[in-house]
Amino acid sequence: MVLPPSPSSSPAPEPVSGPSLRAALDEGPMSRFQWGAIAVCVVLNMLDGFDVLVMAFTGKAVSADWELSSSELGLLLSAGLVGMALGAMFVAPWGDRIGRRPVILGCLSVAALGMLLSSVSQSPAQLGALRVLTGVGIGGVLACSNVIAGEYASRRWRGLAVSLNSAGYAVGATVGGLLAVFMIGQFGWRSVFLTGGLATAVAVPLAFFSLPESVDFLASRRPKRALERINTLARRMGQPPLETLPEPTAVPSGIGAGFRELLSPALRRSTLLLWSAFFLVMAGFYFITSWTPTLLVEAGLSGSQGLTGGTLLNVGGIFGSAALGALAARFALRSVLMAYLIATAVLLSAFIASTSSLGVAFTLGAMIGLFANGSVAGLYALTPATYGTGVRATGLGSALAIGRIGAIVAPTVAGSLLDSGWTPENLYLAVSVIYVATAALLLLLRPATAGDTKPAAAAPATAH
Repeated sequence: MVLPPSPSSSPAPEPVSGPSLRAALDEGPMSRFQWGAIAVCVVLNMLDGFDVLVMAFTGKAVSADWELSSSELGLLLSAGLVGMALGAMFVAPWGDRIGRRPVILGCLSVAALGMLLSSVSQSPAQLGALRVLTGVGIGGVLACSNVIAGEYASRRWRGLAVSLNSAGYAVGATVGGLLAVFMIGQFGWRSVFLTGGLATAVAVPLAFFSLPESVDFLASRRPKRALERINTLARRMGQPPLETLPEPTAVPSGIGAGFRELLSPALRRSTLLLWSAFFLVMAGFYFITSWTPTLLVEAGLSGSQGLTGGTLLNVGGIFGSAALGALAARFALRSVLMAYLIATAVLLSAFIASTSSLGVAFTLGAMIGLFANGSVAGLYALTPATYGTGVRATGLGSALAIGRIGAIVAPTVAGSLLDSGWTPENLYLAVSVIYVATAALLLLLRPATAGDTKPAAAAPATAH
């Protein structure tokens, strides 16, 4: 006699289809494995924050050591941004073709090598070339890690996951600045590059053993053992296995095809709007971070007070990015981002006029850092959700590259305007207009475009 199973028994979960797995991840609770994948991405962004701004931390010491002019130092400061633009535009798109994980591992190795060699560079030209190399690696890591974080988050927590990455970047920048002050005095500027290089090198095995490949990539590109790899990930997330892979759909067959897809009729408007938004926000952000300490001094504060104001921008940014993600869990991300942009504009218009009261100026500085950093985090979160799996890394990478152009141009233009007679008040008002214009651009962004690309694994839809 065969007895029926007891009511308390737990039969094995029934196999499901690919789209059902994507829907389960989108709508279900977050597992420990999913949060762990996001945490690894945050750590990688912390290292990137340190590696990107290491030149700013060491600039004065490097300039004194090699007797550099201001223009020569400016070229070194821009070299990393140039590399990041190249990495985001030409390396990150390979994440859509060979996988997010291999691109991250390769780019981490490149960034570590660039930082380590920078610590023994013998001339400004060598250091500049190595800063470009380091930037290429960082550009690839930033784009692909943000994509992975978004793909492993549920729909509710997707904004927070990507925003935490941006917060990690700000944490790395802040900690790096504090470490640099101590290390330069004790061991010289080369020790700062060496420390960053070693930390980035340690992150390579961390990512190798802890960072999973994107489920969406495995389902859409179908590399070898795709079904087996997806089911391994599904089990670790507490999800039932797939019986078969989802039906294949058309995805761009090469890097060039991916860029053409971004400018196809279905995506062209969203792509151009996002590129414009990234250019404007990055231009405004890098003007704020580059010029605020100097302009505060011109407005009447001491040199140390100007540096304190600049530091508060990064401190505020840590909380701003996390707060944006928490708000995006309750409200439409696009609406939260637009509110951040308008708040940044209002605060900028009042900032320089507040320097008569040190406490008010520092408070406004921290608030500007909060909302300006949060605005960048919001664009990071909004962009991957706009594209399907096949062009997601290409879409974010290209937007970041356009943004880096704004980051490179803005500080130089600001200097030229100051030379031509503009006051700090004029500059901050002009940048506030930039933030208002970006908010207006987002009104034109279509609520959802992921469906237009027909991703294989049901790319995350948006409610923005």
